Amino acid sequence: MPDRVVSRFFPAADGLSLHVRCYEPETDAARLPLLCLPGLTRNEADFELLALHLSQHDRHPRRVFALDSRGRGRSGYDADWRNYNPAVELSDVVTVLHALRLRQSVFLGTSRGGILTMLLAMVHPEMIAGAILNDIGPVIERAGLLRIKGYAGKMPRPRSLHEGASILRRLFGAQFPALDEDGWRAWAERTWKDSSEGLVTRYDPALAETLKDIDPDAPVVDLWAQFEALPKTPLMTIRGALSDILSSETLAAMRARRPDIDAVEIDDQGHAPLLAEPEVMARISDFLVRCDQVGH
Repeated sequence: MPDRVVSRFFPAADGLSLHVRCYEPETDAARLPLLCLPGLTRNEADFELLALHLSQHDRHPRRVFALDSRGRGRSGYDADWRNYNPAVELSDVVTVLHALRLRQSVFLGTSRGGILTMLLAMVHPEMIAGAILNDIGPVIERAGLLRIKGYAGKMPRPRSLHEGASILRRLFGAQFPALDEDGWRAWAERTWKDSSEGLVTRYDPALAETLKDIDPDAPVVDLWAQFEALPKTPLMTIRGALSDILSSETLAAMRARRPDIDAVEIDDQGHAPLLAEPEVMARISDFLVRCDQVGH
């Protein structure tokens, strides 16, 4: 791991420790930084390959920061699971932005992280120089929410990472039919960690409590007001062609409201795209260069 990749910890407003993985380029170029926000039960490691690619880019290196939301990764676990909610997590994002002295950034939000990006647009649009919404939009499909509710905090505990990879393949194989053995193993490494009790998830199991009230008969979540609050800076959407969270119909409606969207669809991937393929990373890098040009 390069010396310029470090972990930093900052206190949230309530004192809980927040972990940020920081990727600093060798040259201090005047380019917009990228802040990566992971999904509901995910962590900063999901962005590692992309962050290394962008921070070490031969022509356009830039700073990349990847946040562990509270209760995930190396951030502190909250004693009250009710604090695992978008309002508190948005406050944490703003705290981290101030601690890192990031006046304006491009945001890459996967799923829950994309929701936080849209919520940030409601309160601090001036902080957003561009946004990448990874498999999330203003309408969140009920089928996907129910699927996530079915496994979050309930996955069997594997005896090894090899067994963990098999568990993930059973759960997500239909959404990622082209993922190879190495890919499943890497996913397992990002999902579980060693503890005195064996392998445990890299998130607080109490996060499952936040999903218990999801009603299969309730209307789907509507975040159009938050989406439309995004500033008229460059916007990219990434959708897994097999996604059950972001539908093609919702993406079409987003494009109708923002015809300038740079839309990417990834074959043989569902929720949420892994952002680890060379062509996808190149597309993201090109988008970030466009943000630099608009921002400056």
